[in-house]
Amino acid sequence: VDNDRRDLDMNSKNVDAEKMTRFIRMNELRLVTEYNPVTAIGVMQSSLQLHLLLITDKMSPKHPEQMHRYQAAAELFKGKILFILVDSNLKSNERIVSFFKLKKSQLPALAIFHTPDEEQDVLTLDEVSIEHVQDFCNHFLQ
Repeated sequence: VDNDRRDLDMNSKNVDAEKMTRFIRMNELRLVTEYNPVTAIGVMQSSLQLHLLLITDKMSPKHPEQMHRYQAAAELFKGKILFILVDSNLKSNERIVSFFKLKKSQLPALAIFHTPDEEQDVLTLDEVSIEHVQDFCNHFLQ
């Protein structure tokens, strides 16, 4: 995942099917999945029921640093929340921006969505930081 190799110690005597399944599930997805027509089906069929969307302009000069921080935060919630990047410049993503009742002037923003009951929350940001993402996720999880 994300060009980072993770190994499960198969020589350990306490490895069972459940631990192996958990290892695979936690490492089968990228830390951050970019939402587009190709990945949409995989995102919707994910076993993770909490989705955190970073809705932002990928062409922004701040984008590389924002993504670095967003990926670092994703590591903290791996296996609990599916982290998704939504490029606000793509016409195909306009429905997502409007679904969360956001305007381009309010971006970047974080939107968290619980798929079973469609509960959601939105946080507009001046800056994407690990702390903002972590606080937002923890608040929603509580």
